[in-house]
Amino acid sequence: MANSIEKTTQDLSHDDVLQGKNIVVLAGQSNMSGRGGVINDTWDGFVPPECHQNSSILRLSAGLTWEEAMEPLHRDIDVVRTCGVGPGMAFANSVLEKDPSFGVIGLVPCAVGGTNISEWRRGSVLYNQLIRRANAALQGGGVIRALLWYQGESDTVIHKDAELYKRRLMKFFDDVRSDLMSPILPVIQVALASGKGPYKEIVRKAQLETNLQNVKCVDAKGLPLEPDGLHLTTLAQVELGKMLADAFLQNVPLPVRSNAPKRFNNFFLDLLGIPFR
Repeated sequence: MANSIEKTTQDLSHDDVLQGKNIVVLAGQSNMSGRGGVINDTWDGFVPPECHQNSSILRLSAGLTWEEAMEPLHRDIDVVRTCGVGPGMAFANSVLEKDPSFGVIGLVPCAVGGTNISEWRRGSVLYNQLIRRANAALQGGGVIRALLWYQGESDTVIHKDAELYKRRLMKFFDDVRSDLMSPILPVIQVALASGKGPYKEIVRKAQLETNLQNVKCVDAKGLPLEPDGLHLTTLAQVELGKMLADAFLQNVPLPVRSNAPKRFNNFFLDLLGIPFR
């Protein structure tokens, strides 16, 4: 498996840069995997300029090979429903626009639509897939810079799920950090713009009040929704991607934001005591 990843990165002829690629894991449910432009399970194919391809933005495929990223990012991961535009490409393009020295970004799609937080518990299929893909992304070099997380719509249906959401969410973040051996891995989560049930505000409160170190929250409330009232529109996904990029760049440790020290990993950042503020 590792050999196939290494071969693919070599084929991209960016060896030196790829060894220092900045890996960002995308996880959660449908608004992370992307339903922008999807109406009646058909994607309109519109890709806004903020989501354009860029040779400095890569994507880890379902087959664990690196390729140039393009929409829909989750097309071979969230396979039950049609994927459209999500926040990932707008996020990566915005990061590179605002900090051209940042280097190659490697996106790792892991989101699956319709999933609740219990389905992401440690040992579950989704959790194991996330950890497997994140570790595979590290083969051939690079550092996991952050987890972007947008999930919770499915937990607004049953009151008990909404009430338990904060505890389950914090356990999930702790477990991911532990299993990736990155105890202060930056996490940027999204507070819900919509929900499947009547308990959206309980889940939103849990998200906005998550008090773990290096866990930041951006609020999607008020962003335009598709006619289904659940999924963000394409332009809303672009706006969310920019919001995520701003939160990321405002909080990323300064030594990561230049070319020379880019190969520092989270282990060394931890040793140096550099916080993700």
